[in-house]
Amino acid sequence: MPPGAKDAARLLVRNALVALDLGPCERMVRINQLPAGLDDLDDVIPVEPDLVLIPKVEHAEEVRAVERRIAEIQRRVDSDRPVWLMPILESALGVERAFEIASCSDRIAALTLGLEDYTADLGVPKTRQGDETLYARMRVVNAARAAGVQPIDSVWGDVGDADGLEAWAVRSRALGFVGMGCVHPRQIPVVHRAFAPSAEELDRALKIVEAWEQARQRGLGVVALGSKMIDPPVVERAVGLVEQARRMGLLPAADRPAGVDR
Repeated sequence: MPPGAKDAARLLVRNALVALDLGPCERMVRINQLPAGLDDLDDVIPVEPDLVLIPKVEHAEEVRAVERRIAEIQRRVDSDRPVWLMPILESALGVERAFEIASCSDRIAALTLGLEDYTADLGVPKTRQGDETLYARMRVVNAARAAGVQPIDSVWGDVGDADGLEAWAVRSRALGFVGMGCVHPRQIPVVHRAFAPSAEELDRALKIVEAWEQARQRGLGVVALGSKMIDPPVVERAVGLVEQARRMGLLPAADRPAGVDR
């Protein structure tokens, strides 16, 4: 965005947050790269977004600077509403510091990547299959999980290539991401389908959870599904998948299944 257009953009975003009814959707705002992004917060935070995306993060101190600015603004407007943060890693240095960045603030809800800038920093073209970004994506998944936050994959920039988007999203889920960004509304249903559990996965997960519950009720410490013994990590993964399906509306809401004693 041209520097001269930033003030108008801040006003546009602020007015959109005030005027648009987005229903149950989380309202996320991507600010400019720091230090200009700190000025964006002065206009955005008083209208209470749910999450702020911080671009091109390379140092934990950048996240802390955003956190401090948000706290100052909220004190000024007398608000204690939680505002979550999502750092975007867009350089080799940012990726190498992924865990440090992901764990530097209690406000961080997720960690994500900007692969166009990342591949430019590497000096390589961004390809459809994404081999050149595999290391960065796995680094972000591992760092996010270690820090207890959500790993979110980068966007798919070609709005007209739905097949490419679907293939990328399916691979993203297999790598451990729990979602990815979208650059156009038409991409949303494709991403939702790709990250949703398949019927076969869900059926097996439900059977594992049921077998675990029955074993607990009988006072057994071992779970079997048919002739196969089920280890605790498999049960935890099944419980997580069932919860995900409920959040996505694929299953009716219910109490959380009991956890696994290791």
